[in-house]
Amino acid sequence: MKIAVFLPNWLGDLVMATPMLRAVRRHFGPETRIVGIMRPYLAEVLSGTDWLDEQWYFNPHAEQRRLRHLAVVQRLRREEFDLALLLPNSLRTAVVAWLGGVKERIGYARYGRGPLLTRKLDSPRAHGRMIDYPMVDYYLKLGAAAGCAPESPRLELATIEADERSADAVWENLGLRTDGRVVIFNSSGAYGAAKLWPMEHFGELARRVVDELDHDVLVMCGPKERDLARDIVRLSDRPRVFSMADQPMGIGTAKACIRRGRLAVSTDSGPRHVAAAFGKPVITMYGPMLPIWSQNPTVHAVDLLLDLECVGCQNRVCPLGHHRCMQDISVDQVYAEVARLVGECRAACAA
Repeated sequence: MKIAVFLPNWLGDLVMATPMLRAVRRHFGPETRIVGIMRPYLAEVLSGTDWLDEQWYFNPHAEQRRLRHLAVVQRLRREEFDLALLLPNSLRTAVVAWLGGVKERIGYARYGRGPLLTRKLDSPRAHGRMIDYPMVDYYLKLGAAAGCAPESPRLELATIEADERSADAVWENLGLRTDGRVVIFNSSGAYGAAKLWPMEHFGELARRVVDELDHDVLVMCGPKERDLARDIVRLSDRPRVFSMADQPMGIGTAKACIRRGRLAVSTDSGPRHVAAAFGKPVITMYGPMLPIWSQNPTVHAVDLLLDLECVGCQNRVCPLGHHRCMQDISVDQVYAEVARLVGECRAACAA
């Protein structure tokens, strides 16, 4: 049997799909060939896991023709897949699977793609309206529709030797502590500016973590966030605050670095889920998105959210112009949670 899994386009969503991938592999067994179809920039996310036999890369906007619709459709036709699981809700993925001749196509009937699916799932609803729903459970329902047994919602990632070697070099280059006393900061927000916590807040928080908790701080960043990471280091005015701005930028390296941290302080973006997948406590500042999308009982999570009418607006930029949902989450509030978690970690290590 051959299964094609169209994977989510965002880092965090892909991490939240790992329980479903685990369920699919467990149900169909090692004799089934499972191919993940994904964005090229996510190539390293699942390295070290064994759920996929192969990864194909698909980007409809790419300059290289081999990554576009026609190339993927032709490849699907040549391989003659039996089943496609469509995790993105887009019409595009359903069209590609249908044109690719996949015999059975399972997905949520959204955006007019219902006629292209052989097995349709309805989005979670209450009183006739769609409701916010944990993404891990949303994806697991697709696995259940394919016959998979109930699976733990535990997020899971792994690293490979090359990732760890790269992280070794980062630790050596920056002079980070090797005894676990490193707090990971993630200030990114690829979704949009509305998800960002002020860099001045991050800088002050970093200073307090170094001065009061005797931990190093490592600020993660992507290629477009180098200046933001450098600004946080500058604003902290502490030599034990470091950034990844001038270090290797691969997702594999980021995974290995996050895995070495004691805990993570993050905006609601991809690295937050990476930390959770490695079992790290995660403090997340929420604003335009509600925590329910990331809700997972297996994650040691502290979700900080203000009681404002506009919270959960889902806008990429604050339409009201004040950005209070993030601006007003205080450094004191976040620091109190960091100090509590560091204390718990110290107590557990001493036990």
